This record gives sequence, structure tokens and C-alpha cells, in this order.
Amino acid sequence: MRFLFTRRWVLFALVVAALAYLATLLGQWQFHRLDDRKAENALVARNLDRAPVAADEVLRVGKPVDPESEWRRVVVHGTWDDEHTIVLKYQTREGAAGVDVVTPLVTGDGAAVLVDRGWIPTENDGSKRPRTPAVTDGPVTVIGWVRADATGRAARVDDLSTRAVSSEEAAKALPYPVYGGFLDLHTEAPAPEKPLTAVELPDDTSNGPHFFYGLQWWFFGALAIFGFGYLAYDEWKRAQEDGAPAPDAPAETTSGV
Repeated sequence: MRFLFTRRWVLFALVVAALAYLATLLGQWQFHRLDDRKAENALVARNLDRAPVAADEVLRVGKPVDPESEWRRVVVHGTWDDEHTIVLKYQTREGAAGVDVVTPLVTGDGAAVLVDRGWIPTENDGSKRPRTPAVTDGPVTVIGWVRADATGRAARVDDLSTRAVSSEEAAKALPYPVYGGFLDLHTEAPAPEKPLTAVELPDDTSNGPHFFYGLQWWFFGALAIFGFGYLAYDEWKRAQEDGAPAPDAPAETTSGV
């Protein structure tokens, strides 16, 4: 198969080898992501089952949440500051438009914890601030799941509205210190007059599509190699049909009479 050593076929082989190698790496990356997802699911399941602890055992003013503490339940006592409620825009539930209502809970030491009280349906219009349900007056006790701050431009707070919750960004709009991270509301006592739609908990039983994505990438790599072999065989076969000499046999010669 001398044609395999021509410039065109050598370049073709190099391209196929590079694609197969890339597909192998991408498959391995997906399987690494699967391992990370399993570890994350195990952490979430463990933290969801743990008994609530005092908020100051997990949260610190101005400090980020320890990743090992996310989705732990904590107890915090304080009073709602409805005047500084932050609207988390563009949140959907079962295809319906709405917002999450994030209200600071001011503790006895003067610092506040941001609490996502839940979701309410609204018109899909981010330019108009919706009316949010009133908070419970007086002291309340909240149990909530610890969440880590979002990052990036989406977390900026403008006119007490944002697209992602960040205690660091929210602190710039609030008149008191703020604990790092925030809480997704679990329970509130006394109960509010009009409870909001509860936050959605993560699915710690799903490993996502990473396993099948990994298999797909490896399949694509194998397919590239198989395709190269098939095309090489087809080239050789057509050469035979056109009367070219066999790859391992010398060309026949005719003698004149």
C-alpha cells in the first residue's frame, strides 16, 4: 500500500490521529467530571441529612462559605429587613416566569444573613420590580440551607435587584455587615401569613450525562480510526480493480517477440 506514504495520506493519517487523541482526552474529561459529580452528590446527601446547627458555626461575616458546608442546615434568629429585600430576577418554575425574594435577616449582633425566602410568579419583565409578600413582623427563627455566593457580573445588585445572589455584592447595598453566603429557606417560626413557593433542593441521585458523553467521545475517536481504515481499504480495492499491481507483488512485464 504505497499510497499510504503519499503526502495526502500521511496528512490524512495525522489529522485522524489528532482527532482520535482529542476524543480520548475529552472522554477522560467527562469521566473525571462524573467522579466530581458523584463526590458532590455524596456531600450534598450527607449535608442534607445532618441536624441543624447555629449559623455562626458555619457562616462568618464577610467570609466565603466553605464548600464542604454547602447545603447544611443552620438556625438563625433575627428580624426581617423588608426595606432592603432583594429581588432575584428571571427565575422559572415549571416554565412559569417569576422571581425569588431574598430578604436580609438581621441578627442580634447587628450583622445580617441573606435568606432566599422562596419564589413568586411574576410577569416576565425584568425592568419592573414586582411587589413582594410582606415579612413576619418581630423576631423570627429561620432554618435554612447554606448556599455559596455566586460570582461574576450577574451577581451585581442594582436597585435591590440581581440575577444571582452574592453576599459580597449585596453588602454594598446594605447598611450593616453581612455574613458570607446565603440561605435557602427551609422553615420559619412563626410561620408567615403568605408563604412563598419553596426553593428547589438539588437532586443528589443524578450523576448527569457525563458517563454517556464520555462514551460518545470515545466512540467518535474509534469511529475516526475505523473510517481511516475503511477509506484506505477502499482506495486499495479500487486500485486493484483498475489493474494496479498487488501491494506485495512486483509488476508483470511482457517480452517482445
